[in-house]
Parts: sequence; C-alpha cells; structure tokens
Amino acid sequence: MVGQLLPDRAKDKRADFNLAKLKKFGTTFEVVLKNPEAALEFRHGKNIDLRDVLDTPKVFEDVQKAEIHGSGKLRELLKGKTDEAKLAKMSDHDLVIESSKLILREGEIALTQEMRKKFFEAKRKKIMEYIHANAADPKTGLPHPMQRLELAMEQARVQVDPYQPAEAQIEKIIQLLRPIIPITFERAKIRVLIPAAFSSSVYSAIKNKFELQKEDWKDDGSVSFELEVPAGVKGEVINLIQKLTQGEASIEDVKK
Repeated sequence: MVGQLLPDRAKDKRADFNLAKLKKFGTTFEVVLKNPEAALEFRHGKNIDLRDVLDTPKVFEDVQKAEIHGSGKLRELLKGKTDEAKLAKMSDHDLVIESSKLILREGEIALTQEMRKKFFEAKRKKIMEYIHANAADPKTGLPHPMQRLELAMEQARVQVDPYQPAEAQIEKIIQLLRPIIPITFERAKIRVLIPAAFSSSVYSAIKNKFELQKEDWKDDGSVSFELEVPAGVKGEVINLIQKLTQGEASIEDVKK
C-alpha cells in the first residue's frame, strides 16, 4: 500500500531519513521523525505531543518503498502490549498512534549522519560545560578551562552517546577523565550581606541564578543569605556580587 502522507523526499530512493524502527516477528515497523530530539525526549519519559515528533502519522514496513502497514499488522504488533478489549475497539488512527508510541519507546532511533553529529556535539558540549561549572582542579581550586577538558576527553578517548541524556553519562566520563586531569567536586559556602541601597535588585539577580539559604531581611532594608557553589567558581560568584553592589557587599566564608 502506498502512503498518501509520505514526505515527498521518499520518492528519491537515495533519500535519508531520521527513523524510529522496531522489528517484531520478522517484520519491520518504521516511523519517520520530524524532530529527533523530541523523539529522544519522548523515549526518556517526557510528555510530548506526537505531532511534534512524527513527520507523518503512518507506520511503514519500508519507508523508502512507501509501504505502509495495515491495521492487521499493527494489532499484531500491539498484542500483549495493550489490553485486548481496548485493542479490539481501536480505530485505525488509534492503532497508528499506539504503535508509534511503542516504536519510539522500544525501537531503534536511526538518525542520519548529520543528525548524529549534531547530537554528539551537543551532548559533548553539555558534559564539558557541566564539569567546567561544577568541578575544579584541586591544585589550584579553579575550574578546568574548556579547551583543557576537550583535550582530556580526546586523550581519554571518551565516547559520548548521542542517544542518552548528558546527565546519565557524566559520572562515567568523569571516571575516565580522572587519570588524565585531577578533578574535585568540592563546594564552598559563603554568607553575603547586601546593603539596603542594592538589596532589592541584587537579591533578585542572585536568586535567579542560585539557590539561597537562610535569607534574612533586616529592618534597615539590607538582606543577608548563604550561598553554596562549586569551589571552582567561588571567586567568579564573589566578583559578580561585588560588581552588582559596587563593592559594597559583605562576604565571608561559612565553615562546614
């Protein structure tokens, strides 16, 4: 059966697609992805409208040949995954939707080379930014420069998975980097007193960036709070606060 809603590029047998595909009982089930990033977010449990994920609401046996599965095959795919009574009452549209969800959750996300490269670069950058912001060199107490982190990842031959969330890969990657560069995740706590002349604007600016503790508004309009940050960025945070208060803030370390 030839699909009426198949993207025009499918007419070119050399067309390259971002697909999600699942193979069951010797049959392939494929859906064309409009937004691969949304597809991965859906796979990881985020509530996303399928209209933002799928290029077309069809389930194919072979996208390149525009061969679409009929309702019989979709019912067979969903058998054992969906309540039988509910499955029996499903419309053709519902069968496509439920089958697409199953394919996205359990199938293979097959990306074009261009999209894989884009995902890889985005995940690698996010991981390096996390380490830069939250870790430090224990010898200097300063964050490792991004270029040094990039070089260390190359030396450690770190393999970033473009399909997995960056957060799920960080711990393993840090273990691979530690033989190359020293990394510590120590945190520093400071107590800050903002004078009344700056309290309203500066308080809002800091609270938007950090989680504040032990907030205390004084009768004179000043405000004090404690702030915990990665040890490596402590100096940057202090400089930011002093810049916003024109050097009038009082800042001291809090011993743990």
